[in-house]
Amino acid sequence: MKKIDDRFIIKTFYNKFKIDELFEKDMSDDIKLLRFEKNEYLCREGEELEYFLFLVEGKAKVFKTLPNGKSSLLSFYNSLGVIGDLEFINEEVASGTLQALSTCNCLAIPMDIARVKLINDCKFLRFSCLRLAEKLADISTSSSINLLYPLENRLASYINELMIEPNSEIEYVDFDESLSGVAENLGSSYRHLLRTLNLLIEKNILDKDKLGYKVIDKNKLADLAGDLYKAVYFE
Repeated sequence: MKKIDDRFIIKTFYNKFKIDELFEKDMSDDIKLLRFEKNEYLCREGEELEYFLFLVEGKAKVFKTLPNGKSSLLSFYNSLGVIGDLEFINEEVASGTLQALSTCNCLAIPMDIARVKLINDCKFLRFSCLRLAEKLADISTSSSINLLYPLENRLASYINELMIEPNSEIEYVDFDESLSGVAENLGSSYRHLLRTLNLLIEKNILDKDKLGYKVIDKNKLADLAGDLYKAVYFE
């Protein structure tokens, strides 16, 4: 994580997402800009959050550790993803782990300041309640996806989301988190994941070379993926 002390960039993000409309009072002087590089953790499950975060640029995935020690994918975050709403209200440690899939810029309010200045801010509390309701719906949807959809569809959707810009020329799918990690996130065995990857190769959706897995038919991938893990933008 790196702190970016550039008030112009902070103000640009602040205005773009109309952050001032989330509060009854001006919070601009308390806003910081934090940058997380790819694969860095924006927060880790079980750790205290130092900041209340608004993800204003980039993409991240959120997953939770299950009682058996394995991790389960919950959703993907884009702008304007909110990190710390539950922890802000309950004053608890982070309830899940959020990992950057690309460079992520976050507007941040120190949590101790947020808990003092925003605990009675009706506009901000309403915003937080709406986002908590959306996250509850995401968890319910995630559970249904793992139960009702074949791994082929879930994997296609996962890969589709890993392609940060699906319409760009970048086609390599980065599995540097390890295939075992992907299998765990999707509630699959490692062998089942390999079989499913080979199935996508047979369908001419993926190809494999020394650099990894490459998407060779984005349209087929998108059709197979549907909207299972589709991240929502709130711009």
